[in-house]
Amino acid sequence: MAMHLSEGGARGAHSAYRPMSEINVTPMVDVMLVLLIVFMVTAPLMTVGVPVDLPKSDAGTLGGQDEPLIVSVNSSGEVFLQETKLKLAELAPRLVAISGNNPEARIFIRGDQAINYGRIMEVMSTISAAGFNRVGLVARTSGEGQRPNRG
Repeated sequence: MAMHLSEGGARGAHSAYRPMSEINVTPMVDVMLVLLIVFMVTAPLMTVGVPVDLPKSDAGTLGGQDEPLIVSVNSSGEVFLQETKLKLAELAPRLVAISGNNPEARIFIRGDQAINYGRIMEVMSTISAAGFNRVGLVARTSGEGQRPNRG
């Protein structure tokens, strides 16, 4: 009975059990895909806003790169900047401070459909008098349901 050893002798048998030097990326890809799905599901739920029942409109959406400032007027006529309740006289100084006195900052006004049109005009004229010229009104598209829009 003959026995054949490799040139390294007994060390040759252990060389087959060397640690792998490649990184297995499959578990990392799985984790990243799960995180992507979690963020895709939760991102729409994280939008800030005051509950406002928006009027319907067939107009298209406005595009832009920067994040707009949201001014909301609820059904009782109260004015909110993002989610902070303000008096109308406080609105212009806050917008100037937040935007860094940038007249090109986008400002969206969300007004409840039950509110008097004059109140919306007061808010718009206050914003325009502060020097902002990119002011838009937000409305619910025809395809959206009747529930109050929070985004």
